Amino acid sequence: MRHQVLKLFLLAGCVALPAVAAPIYKDVPFLQSVAVKFTTVPEVQGAAMLRLEVNKDGIVYVLTDRGVARVFDDRLAMDRSFRPLAGKLARDLALGDGDLYYLFDDGWLSNGQAGRPAGTLPKGEYQSLVVGPDGSVLLAGQRNLAIFRNGRLNVLSGTLPAPPTHLYAWGNQFYVLAGDTIQRVENDRITQFHQAKEITALAFRPGEVLVGSKRGFYGLNLADGRPTFPLQTKLPCPDITCMAIATNGIWVGTKRGVFLETGPGRFRYFASRRWLADDQVVDLRVTPAGDAYVLTPLGVDKIEFRTMTLAQKAAYYENKIRQRHVRFGFCSELRLLRPGDIASAEMIDTDNDGGWSSYYLASQAFHYAVTGEESARAHAWETFDALERLQSITGLDGFPARTFERAGFKFSDPDRWHVAHDPAWEWKGTTSSDEITSQTFAYAALYETAAIYPAEKARIAADYDKIIGHIVRNNLYLVDADGKPTLWGRWNPEYVNHYPPTVGDRRLNSSEIIAFLQFGYRVTGKELYRDKAFDLMNRYGYLTNITNSMANLRNTPGVVYQGMQMGDGWNHSDDELAFYNYWTLYRYAFDERLRMLYAGAIRDHWEIAKVERCPVWDFMYGMTGAPFFDLDGAVWTLQRFPLDLVNWTVTNSQRQDLTRLPANFRDQQTEQLLPPDERAAMRWNGNPFALDGGGGGLSELAGDEFLLPYWMGRYLGFIR
Repeated sequence: MRHQVLKLFLLAGCVALPAVAAPIYKDVPFLQSVAVKFTTVPEVQGAAMLRLEVNKDGIVYVLTDRGVARVFDDRLAMDRSFRPLAGKLARDLALGDGDLYYLFDDGWLSNGQAGRPAGTLPKGEYQSLVVGPDGSVLLAGQRNLAIFRNGRLNVLSGTLPAPPTHLYAWGNQFYVLAGDTIQRVENDRITQFHQAKEITALAFRPGEVLVGSKRGFYGLNLADGRPTFPLQTKLPCPDITCMAIATNGIWVGTKRGVFLETGPGRFRYFASRRWLADDQVVDLRVTPAGDAYVLTPLGVDKIEFRTMTLAQKAAYYENKIRQRHVRFGFCSELRLLRPGDIASAEMIDTDNDGGWSSYYLASQAFHYAVTGEESARAHAWETFDALERLQSITGLDGFPARTFERAGFKFSDPDRWHVAHDPAWEWKGTTSSDEITSQTFAYAALYETAAIYPAEKARIAADYDKIIGHIVRNNLYLVDADGKPTLWGRWNPEYVNHYPPTVGDRRLNSSEIIAFLQFGYRVTGKELYRDKAFDLMNRYGYLTNITNSMANLRNTPGVVYQGMQMGDGWNHSDDELAFYNYWTLYRYAFDERLRMLYAGAIRDHWEIAKVERCPVWDFMYGMTGAPFFDLDGAVWTLQRFPLDLVNWTVTNSQRQDLTRLPANFRDQQTEQLLPPDERAAMRWNGNPFALDGGGGGLSELAGDEFLLPYWMGRYLGFIR
């Protein structure tokens, strides 16, 4: 990371901001985790998945109780490649010098080395095998072991204490898990190497064996069996089923997903259907690059690390949105009729189409400002057209709908809809402060960046003048079709100041209306809006409300609004509204004194919220000229943002590697912030410390959640 002077400025007639020293992130390639899903064909579905092997050519084989299957492109199907073996039921599979070895009821063989490795065995005597580096084959029966070497079968003397469950080859030795013991075979002799309860898996590295169990894992010295490190129990899941050493750490399969230990106490956890068809891990194998193939009862998945930049990641989401999320210019959420199946997707209306789409619009406006790509400018104006129609379709001067849809196809809250003047359409009312805040931000971003002609600026000004004019005419309320203020569209002092300073709505709504009036004044020049803003600040204490410290917020019993208890917990949606609102509050301040006061208020909020490492919060604070705003945390979040945005059910509350916190006002459940790819898919208005969440894979977010902070960071010069 390097530092340089960065000049922040408002374009197209906006007040210039001072030059500040700001941290810069140079967008270099990083490793993006990707889930690769393989379809299990019908003839394999329902089979018991027993063992996984990947040969030297990268071919993935699976031992099932119906025979040997393999991966063909993106499908797991029965393997009929070698006709003499087709239809034969293998008992076990193993690798020898990268070639696949098969154990059958009466012998073993390999198709490698011109098909020479093979041996005949007593029928039904052996159930498993492993191949040593010299080509010798260890075979295990119910209680006995034998070695096939130089064309001869040598049955080893002595019996095992229990039927063997796993065989391993390391160096010139074999290791056998049998009951609560690890048996070692060296020079054709069986000796007990280690004894402990509930051993489930081994993994080897030079001079050391890692011992997995139902309670965690530990290390032993291979020379003398002494511990190299104690039992590790603070794991994502300590109930271990398999292990593998890789170039990037230790891969561990468990009964609740798979994790990669990248260092002591540092984990990447892959669970839920975002990553695996089933969280019960049967077996795993790692590639030289550190990727992992994972076998579960439902088939094979791969966790792959691909080299990617943030710019390439942004291009992925932009293409995804254009392919399946654009509805009448809105950036829409998808409903999936079958969990995770994009082919079953329907674009649906949501309670906040205008709001979510505003963030997409702003991302495209910033994209255009950075790159000059006309396609991004066109996408921004396409969405603005939808926002314009939100207002015109209601027939109420300056009152925008939440969303609209063709008649008869409304989805969300069907009781809140109205028939438009054109009966072929319906629109949804009860518009709230969320919509006005998000649209104000989008209008400001568009005005600064992608409104390159006077007529375009005039179009934005005229549309916004209607919205803010409606609010001012109606005594600072949004008035719906019934002639009454909506539930949350309220900025009147009687409403705002009835909340005590310990309830966040007082600060937030004051900040919102002042930002609205500032932007309205800037684009229209109407003194009415400026005068109203100063009246609220000087006469009704709105500036005091805005600068009230967020640290003063706390549980405030007895504050009830329309039957709802207010102030009984931290509102993460209000965080999102506040930070997006800071764009217009700060950049369109009437004078420098106010701008500095706003900067202090933004910093005050950021100090509370910075633990979330949200790039939107960080960049909004960085916009004020802050020399430090956790750019590293913002980049970490963007890099770990999942490519798969299906809302799979995600459960982390069982994890043993997290430090729990007592109940608190912010509902921060753990000391550690989990990365986005280990949490349920959520927008920035969710609680990132929520351990469990999701909706069964029945909807998909678009990806504008990533695009907005990424392109904002580029626009502000924090990401190069």
